[in-house]
This record gives sequence, structure tokens and C-alpha cells, in this order.
Amino acid sequence: MEYIPHNFNAHNRWNDVRGDDTHRIIYPLNESSIVFDIGGYEGAWSQKIFDKYQSNIYIFEPVKVFYDIIKNRFKDNQKIKIFQFGLGAKSETIEINIDGDGSSHISEKDSKKETIEIKSLVEFIEENGLDKIDLVKINIEAAEFDLLDDVLKNDKAKVFSDIQVQFHTFIPDCVERREKIRQGLSKTHELTYDFTFIWENWRLK
Repeated sequence: MEYIPHNFNAHNRWNDVRGDDTHRIIYPLNESSIVFDIGGYEGAWSQKIFDKYQSNIYIFEPVKVFYDIIKNRFKDNQKIKIFQFGLGAKSETIEINIDGDGSSHISEKDSKKETIEIKSLVEFIEENGLDKIDLVKINIEAAEFDLLDDVLKNDKAKVFSDIQVQFHTFIPDCVERREKIRQGLSKTHELTYDFTFIWENWRLK
């Protein structure tokens, strides 16, 4: 398995620009916008987006303990929909390793496990008649590769005005797979920021 050394340069640049409080939340959104948070964890990012724009947010978090935190956090907010399943390349039931914000079904960490539900992102947007999503945040611990491959295969990238994604390094050929996805996204989107294997964003042309 290929492991990429930590990108200290990109990480330091990200910290220098306070990326979590700038790049990740500054978008052309308003109270009518639709935002997808794929990999909600405890809901902190969605909280920032809602506080700034009051947008309609769909949060997808399959791990029960994190889902319960999010549900409690937004229990009185009618504009935030919370789903106890993840979104991926296909609908399936899988076993996930629970490791805080690094919980993943792909990593080889020896940790507590939980059976979770994943639904196809492509099928979800089709079934719910969503032909325009203003922003999607994807942080799903290496499952982003399969998800975005499927989005591109089904010609659904243009549904998303902005695609914010964190690519991970603990899978084989992560560099090559990321580059192939970026080439695919470049047909409909343009890169607005790029902190390699930290965060990057693609905006619809």
C-alpha cells in the first residue's frame, strides 16, 4: 500500500491563511442555497455555514454517536436535514472503524467497529429531484475517490456549483487517482484553491 508523507508545506500554508475559517466557509451562498455536508462528524462545519448564510443543509453522518451529536445540535433547526447514512458510490451496508473524525471503512486501524449504511449519492440526488446543489463538502476518509469517480461516470458533477473535498493518502495510487478525478472535474469546474491533500475546491464554470 502506498503512503504519502504528510504535506507539511500545504498544511502550513493552510494554517497561515486560517483555511478552516476562510476558504472552507466563504462561498456565494444565501438563505435559499442548498448545501451537502458529506461526512458530518459532529456538525461544526455545517454550524459555521448556517451561522453565516442560513442555508438549507443536508448532513450525512452514518456513525450513530456522531449522528446523535448532530441531531441534538440542530434539533430546533428546520432548515437542517440530518441523515443517519453516508453517501458514496453505491448503496451498501459496510463495517466502519470508529476513530473520531478519522473514522473510515478503508483504513486499517484496529479500533471499535460499527455496521453502517451507505447510499448512492447519484441515486439520492435523482430520487430527491435535486438538479442544483450550491456547495458540497466531502470528507469521508478515502471513500471520496470512489464517490467522485461515480459522480463523473454519471455526468453529475455539474449538479454541484462548488465541490469542496479532502483527498486522503492511505489508499493505493492515491496520487494517480486524485489526478484523474481532477482532470475529470476540470471539464466542468475550475480550481479555486488547492492545498494538496488538505483541502481543495472546484467551482462550476
